Formats: sequence, C-alpha cells, structure tokens
Amino acid sequence: MSVGNDYQISSEGAVRHWEVPYARMTDATPAVGDPAEMIALTAGTEVGGTVLAIDAVVSRAVVDVTCGMVYKFEVRNVRTYNPGVAELTWGVIDVGHRVYYDNSASMPATCKLSTSPLDLTGAANSLFGTVVYSGTVTLPTTTATAATEEIPVMQRGSGA
Repeated sequence: MSVGNDYQISSEGAVRHWEVPYARMTDATPAVGDPAEMIALTAGTEVGGTVLAIDAVVSRAVVDVTCGMVYKFEVRNVRTYNPGVAELTWGVIDVGHRVYYDNSASMPATCKLSTSPLDLTGAANSLFGTVVYSGTVTLPTTTATAATEEIPVMQRGSGA
C-alpha cells in the first residue's frame, strides 16, 4: 500500500482539544496551564489533559487531551501516604517515572500531580503521564524529602 501525494500527517499525530464542562472535571475551577482530569465511572481510569482556555461565562474549559504532548507541570515527589493522615514517603523524580493526577487534600494548592499511584484516602490516582527529559530541566531531582518541582511530563491523554 502506498501513500498518495496529497496525504499529510503531523509528527505528533492527531491533536485533540475537547471542550469540557467544569462539572465534568475533578477540579471545577480550572486555570489555563493546569493539568485537568475528567470525571469517570471507575476511579483511576480518568482521562487527563492540559487546560488551554477557559470560558467562565458558560463554565467550560478547552482541554488538550492529545496523547504524547509534553508540558511542564508542578509535580509533588510524594510516593506513599499514611492513609487519611499525611504524606509518608518521598523520592527523586527521574525520566520514565509515572506521574498521577492526585487530588489529595494534603497536596499544595498549586499542585495537582504527584508520583503516588494512591491518594491520601488509599484510592487509585489516575495515570496522567510520564516524566521526560527536557534540555532545560536537570533530572533526576536530588531530593528524597518533600518537594514540589516543575517537571516536563508527557501526558497520557486520550487514546493511550
């Protein structure tokens, strides 16, 4: 099979931008540039993406859910929680580590992503993406104590 001359393709594949009502998002007060998570029927299976625009008048956000897109986000280095109490362990963040959307009450107000697969209550966090190398970020991070750092994350998005 051959591809015709008029065929075009992006190196990133199909770009997916969805308009999502705030009521269908875990964070009902999104801000541009924030990671986003859409509410799902089964915990841990939510679709994540990046807020590109908001329309507060109609309470909708445009979310980039393109699989493989890379954005820099604040990521908390928490690994485990003492269920219902507080963060328990932390670790360095390195290329290839998984990043989860973490809606735990103990998370810093500006941070929605962590390296913990479970939240403060012991429920599953949804997989948001994977840490990737960016020439402007030194990885791995060097701390095994509580920290929040700006890290490049390749989002899992929709279709992964």
